[in-house]
Amino acid sequence: MSKLELKRRGLLCVVSGPSGSGKTTLCRRYSEENNQAVYAISATTRKPRDGEKDGVDYFFLTRDEFESRNTRGEFLEYAEVHGNYYGTLKSEVLSHIEAGRDVLMDIDVQGAALVRSQKDTSIQEALVDIFILLPSEEELLNRLNFRGTETQEQIDLRLNNAHEEMRHWQLYRYTIVSANKATDFSTFSSILASEHCRSNRLTPDPESKADDRELDF
Repeated sequence: MSKLELKRRGLLCVVSGPSGSGKTTLCRRYSEENNQAVYAISATTRKPRDGEKDGVDYFFLTRDEFESRNTRGEFLEYAEVHGNYYGTLKSEVLSHIEAGRDVLMDIDVQGAALVRSQKDTSIQEALVDIFILLPSEEELLNRLNFRGTETQEQIDLRLNNAHEEMRHWQLYRYTIVSANKATDFSTFSSILASEHCRSNRLTPDPESKADDRELDF
């Protein structure tokens, strides 16, 4: 009996949550620990923070550059947040999915809604959306203050935006109520592992000569 070779298209994992929820840390750690996963670097018009590098942390664009590329249809999603544009280039996503690599994106609720509205069936079939919910406002404020990178005015703005964002958690397929870094990562990894096992994500490798009903156990 011939052995059936299976291929899997990559996941498009969209992760949202308020500032301080740890969504970026989850996405980056998962991509670093899995050689078949990549972290989609966002483009932004905000200024780089100390230590941030163009093409590593973000693609830093001027407002004119961002708007021009958006007009040409180069973005999968984009949004204006805290007075700056953020967006994900299609080139950072589609080629990886087709090659079987998972793409992880940490984006706000506006961007996630735009991804869900995509008509491209390859996007819809790959999409897994996860919301990171903080257990209390006190915990949210603690995490924002812990970062030590924002002024009080910026913290107040992020807190107000967080209240609005957290109203949308039920729109996501999965919600993780944040506990700590280790627990959150374990839950996050388990979600993606289960999504990998969905039958409709597996197809016979066209280069395999086995009958698609035959499995070699």
